[in-house]
Amino acid sequence: MNRASKKWFTIFLLPTFIAFCIAFLIPFLMGLYLSFCEFRTVSDAQFVGLQNYIKAFSENREFINSLWFTLRFAIVSVVVINVAAFLLALLLTKGIAGTNLFRTVFFMPNLIGGIVLGYIWQLIINGVLFKYGYSITSNAKFGYWGLIILMAWQMIGYMMVIYIAGIQNIPTSIIEAARVDGAGPFRTLFNITIPSVMPSITICLFLTITNSFKLFDQNLALTAGAPSKQTQMVALDIYNTFYGRVGSEGVGQAKAVVFFILVAVVALLQLYLTRSKEVEN
Repeated sequence: MNRASKKWFTIFLLPTFIAFCIAFLIPFLMGLYLSFCEFRTVSDAQFVGLQNYIKAFSENREFINSLWFTLRFAIVSVVVINVAAFLLALLLTKGIAGTNLFRTVFFMPNLIGGIVLGYIWQLIINGVLFKYGYSITSNAKFGYWGLIILMAWQMIGYMMVIYIAGIQNIPTSIIEAARVDGAGPFRTLFNITIPSVMPSITICLFLTITNSFKLFDQNLALTAGAPSKQTQMVALDIYNTFYGRVGSEGVGQAKAVVFFILVAVVALLQLYLTRSKEVEN
């Protein structure tokens, strides 16, 4: 990069860097500091050390229960979404009639806002359960599977589009060579298709894992943690701690830091494991 390019590079980069610092870096560092403080507002923060982190895990079991519920939800939803999306992508790359229409229809739920989506599925699920004398908040199992259905319905179409792009990027010469060598559909799938779409699998796993852990508005609209906060996910627990209990702002901030570290570790581990299996076409 020559001197003139470096000069213009710095000038064009500066506005973006300033916006990044104002919107992300400074609030993140302030949030990290405030997790070690007791405060009502940012200006009256008093340093208390690790007290907020101790309270987050020892004050009651709500945070631990929400972590366990979120983990169970994330595992099942990630598997369901990615398997269903991949199978749909395989089906819609076979040249069947109406492929473009099906792709559009499957993708459309992703365009609906989380709050709206939560209330829509609350009406649908309650409409079924009311016939048997129940509601989605009658039992934690109803809320758990309701959230999985909602998440799958919203995300499958989005992941499907990414998988379709990966499948269409596989050179036809490789598929034809495998057929000439006598490879059947299953052998072609596991030895050619899946290894070739590993970049797409990496992206889809990353998006579904992070979105599953961070789920908030759908959880708030569908169950709001009921019954008795048994379906409360971590993001909702942090919200309720920070805004629902006076004097617990520091504890809520500490929970947010723990949550950030958890999601970052899981996401980075997933990226490392799946990227190591990617192959060059």
